[in-house]
Amino acid sequence: MKYSSPLVVRTYECDSYGHVNNAVYLNYLEYGRMEYLHQIGFDYKGLVADGYYLYITHIDIKYKSSAYLDDRLFVDVEPVKLNIISGTFRQTVRKEDGTICATADVTWASVKTGRPARIPDKFMVEGLYPDDDARKDEKVR
Repeated sequence: MKYSSPLVVRTYECDSYGHVNNAVYLNYLEYGRMEYLHQIGFDYKGLVADGYYLYITHIDIKYKSSAYLDDRLFVDVEPVKLNIISGTFRQTVRKEDGTICATADVTWASVKTGRPARIPDKFMVEGLYPDDDARKDEKVR
């Protein structure tokens, strides 16, 4: 499942060169991931209430093209890997015309009490699984 979140570049996100500062893309990626989790029905508040957290362990980001003030952007999110305690989302920040500004593979891990921990089955919703992952049909309850 792939999901896109729209956003518009704001003044404070631009640097002295007039384009979106590279560090801001990390915020865009997080915004896109959180919107994605909300859309697929992932109970993030419930996960945290049960003492679990999804920590970002690695981000591999590639900058392709600049974005500027008032550009309408989309943050695409697609799960590409999932195992019992971690997964990877492939994300793209693109302009309305399709121009790619940045791509990223974002790896996360489930953590409880500071240690890696399996995500309880009750939180395993279909959208966490990559589209080609046969497990999604047997795990989702």
